[in-house]
Parts: sequence; C-alpha cells; structure tokens
Amino acid sequence: MLHTSDFDFELPAELIASHPLAARDASRMLVVNGNSLSDAHIRDFVDYLQPGDVVVFNNSRVIPARFDATDSRGAVHEITLHTAENDKVWWGLCKKFNKIPVGEILTLDDGKTTARVLARDDDSGLKLEFLCDNVFAVLDAVGKMPLPPYMKRAAETADRERYQTVYADPVGSMAAPTAGLHFTPELMDEIERRGAKIVKITLHVGAGTWMPVKTENLNEHKMHSEWCCITPEQADIINNAKRVIAVGTTSMRTLESAAIDNCKLPESARCKRIVPICRSTDIFITPGYNFRAVDVLLTNFHLPKSTLFMLVSAFSGLDEMKNAYAHAVAEKYRFFSYGDCCLLFKKTE
Repeated sequence: MLHTSDFDFELPAELIASHPLAARDASRMLVVNGNSLSDAHIRDFVDYLQPGDVVVFNNSRVIPARFDATDSRGAVHEITLHTAENDKVWWGLCKKFNKIPVGEILTLDDGKTTARVLARDDDSGLKLEFLCDNVFAVLDAVGKMPLPPYMKRAAETADRERYQTVYADPVGSMAAPTAGLHFTPELMDEIERRGAKIVKITLHVGAGTWMPVKTENLNEHKMHSEWCCITPEQADIINNAKRVIAVGTTSMRTLESAAIDNCKLPESARCKRIVPICRSTDIFITPGYNFRAVDVLLTNFHLPKSTLFMLVSAFSGLDEMKNAYAHAVAEKYRFFSYGDCCLLFKKTE
C-alpha cells in the first residue's frame, strides 16, 4: 500500500515561480517517456502531435475571488470565495473567520456592497449572502486573482491577464488550469495546422486543489468535488481521436470521470473512450488506476505529497516521475502555477 510520504521529494524554494515569464510560450518543457527524458520548450509541443490527435483544454475562467471586507468594528478581513450555493450565497475562506459572528454585515472595498454572515465552518470558513444584484460584477470591480499561497505575494494588476488562459470562457474557477497558461493564440493555431483537433471542455477548479493531503493512508483522503462538463459533440470528437492529449490535470480528471461513466453502461452501449458528462466529480487518481481516456498529458510541476503529483505518478510511474522531478530540480526548471511544464506519456507495462 502506498502512503502520502511516498510522494515526497526535495524542492529548493528558489525554484518556485512567483511570477510568470515575460512571454507565455517561453516556458521550458520536460518530455517524459518512460525512463527517457528530453529537455524542450513549450513551442516544441506541436512537434509531438500526430494527425488525428485531439488536444483537450479546460476553458474555465478564473474568478477574481479574493477581496477585502470590513466588519462593524472596523477590522479588515481578506476573504477568498470557493464554493457557490446559488447566485448570492457563497462560502469563503478567511484566516480569522471564527472572530466574525454569524449575522455580521461585512462591507466590501467599493464601500457600498455588503455581505451577511450566515454560518461558520472549520473547513469551509464563512457562509456569506451577498446583498447585491450581481456578485460577479462586484468581484470584477473589487476582487483580486486568488493566487496560490506558495507564491507568497499579493496579486498584481498583471495577474488579471497572466493568471488566465487566453481561451478562458465560462466563469467558475478559484484557481487557474495552469497547464493552459503556456499557450498563445499562435501556438493553438499551429496545433490545428499540424492536423490535430482542439476541444475545450470545462472543469471549474475549486480552492480544494491547493488543500494538502492530511492523512498518511491515501484511502482516508477526502477528495474535493468540482463541477465539469463535456458536451455530446465534444465527446464524439474525442471518441474518434487517434490519441487524446490532455492539457492539464483538470482536463485529465474530467476525461477520466467521463470514461468511468462510460464503463458503467452495458457493454453494448459503451463508446470508444468516454460519454458526455455534466456533473460534479471527486475522482482521486493514484498509482494502480487504469487510464481509459488519456494517452498523453501536458502539465506543470506539482507540489510534493499533493494529489496532483499522485496523479502524474499514476500516469507515468512513481519512480519515473521522481527521476524526472530530480532532473528538473538539477536543471533548475521553474515549479508550480507560473512555472515550466512537462509532457508525459502514459506508462506501458
């Protein structure tokens, strides 16, 4: 049985990227195929495509979900929204949430928008009811991009553009699907010129993506839930792919969730890879998982002992990924959301 500590590795703090490179497509790309490692750049991504491949992106748009709010005593609290119950009621993380009483009215930075505290929870923080017509419009005006805590800095104006993919569309994520941050419109055009197709599915990334695994036994970990969607038209394109290349672990988790739904059907009704899907998923992929939908994965470098490092270890092999990450550290690749990426091929037995 594997344990959380099996997915630990040494990472010098100076390799954690706190800012993006000047150009989106300037990132390096480590190609991992079994024990074979090749140093490349994201611009080389198209050289690994074959006619008939389908490249799958997550098009969810990040909400500027972090904002300051003042309570009736004049204390200022930073709140990061993470889950919507409806258009007006949201859960938000706040460091000193237990000091804010239920019933308190908080005033946002615009000086006019208020939110009432409906409940408190040790895991979810504050349950807020926004007393306004359009929460998204208010967040666009006063919110900041919810950068992950390991960047150890406040969001800047430039993050509004750079912590968002160029193809972002439906609003709903609390963190960026970061593998997509490397792509420019020109690079996406080149994908299609090489004879591959592009499909943009949706998974709204929750704040739980940054939550650490707190149990040593992986079977005891409670995976966060996120909403995802693949339309019938998209599923048809994916089912007719020569290979499926997932851009990002969120695309991977959506595709594999749809593949699991496919396997639940009677054999006579099953599709080649996946069925359409529009539901929440809490899929937790660890070594031993049987991948049914994805052949190749482009992803950033992930945190030690994280569910995402467990996912890539399941896909390409734990020993192989530890070897690849050791190479990345030695070659000073940049890690995490604003860092470099790796192109992973599925391990074959």
